Amino acid sequence: MAIDDIHTPVLLDRCVELLAPALERDDAVIVDATEGMGGHSEALLERFPRVHLIGLDRDTDALRIAGERLARFGDRVSLVHTVYDGIADAVASTGHRRVDGILFDLGVSSLQLDEAERGFAYSQDAPLDMRMDQTAGTTAADVVATYGEGDLRRIFERYGEEKLAGRYARAIIDARGRAPITRSGQLVDILVAATPMAVQREGRGHPAKRVFQALRIEVNAELSVLDAALPAAMGLLRVGGRIVVMSYQSLEDRLVKRAFAEASSSTAPAGLPVELPEHAPRFRLLVKGAELASDAEKERNPRATPVRLRAAERVREAV
Repeated sequence: MAIDDIHTPVLLDRCVELLAPALERDDAVIVDATEGMGGHSEALLERFPRVHLIGLDRDTDALRIAGERLARFGDRVSLVHTVYDGIADAVASTGHRRVDGILFDLGVSSLQLDEAERGFAYSQDAPLDMRMDQTAGTTAADVVATYGEGDLRRIFERYGEEKLAGRYARAIIDARGRAPITRSGQLVDILVAATPMAVQREGRGHPAKRVFQALRIEVNAELSVLDAALPAAMGLLRVGGRIVVMSYQSLEDRLVKRAFAEASSSTAPAGLPVELPEHAPRFRLLVKGAELASDAEKERNPRATPVRLRAAERVREAV
C-alpha cells in the first residue's frame, strides 16, 4: 500500500500557508516536532526549496518511513529520534541555534492507529502496548496490571475526562485479580461490561474511548512532555519565526492556549502609564482562537474532525 493511501496530513495547506512568511528567507530552518510519516515535511520541503528541515519523532517506525519518503531531499533533512521536549538538544545536534518555523501535530499518528499490534485502537484486539517509542518505557498493560484503584481512577478522570472513572477502575482491579489483562480486547470487554446500559444508550461514544485515551497519555507522558516542549520550542524561534500547533483533544489544546496567551500578553504591572520594551509581548497570535477543519476537510480526511489549530509569530527577543 502506498504511503499516501494510509496517511493524509491534517490541514496541510493551512499549515504551509501559516508557516510560509517565516520560510522564504535563504537557509531557513523548520522543525517538524512530530515527524510521523513525513506528510507535512514533504510539502514544506517541496514548497520552500532553500529550507532545511529537522524532523523529530519518538517512534522509530515513523522515522524509518519518513526517512524513505524524504530521501530525495538529501542533506536538506535531519531526522532525530527524540521526544519533542528534547527539541532544543535536537536542534543543537544539527548545528543550529535558532529556527524559523516549528510545527506540532499532536496526538496519536495514523501509523500508530493503523498498526493493530501497537494496541492504540479499542476497535482492534492487540497486545495492550500503546508506547509511541517501542524501544523503551512502560506499556499500557503494565499500567493496568500495577496501578492501584485510586491511580487508575485519577488518570481516567484527568486524562480521559471520564465520568465513570471510579467504576472502571474498580472493574479493572476485580478483573485482573482473576486473570492478567494483556490485550486491548480484554480491556474493552471489561469496560463494556462495567458500563450501565442506560449510559450506553445515551450515545456518549464507545465506553472504551476515554479510558484508552487516558492510558495512552499516561504511558507516553504526553501532557507533561507538551508542557515542557512548548516554551522550549518558542524559545528557539528567531524574530519573525512562526509556530503552528494542532491538537486533537481539549487537554492538549488548553496547554497550547495558555502558553500562547502568556507569550502574547504584556507583562507590564497594572497601572503602569507607559509599557516599557521589556514588558511588551514576545509573540503575536496568527489566528483568532482555535481554528477548526472545514466540512470539506473533514469529509476528505475524517481524522481532521477534532483538530484545533493555533499559531503564533515571534515579534521580539526576550530581554
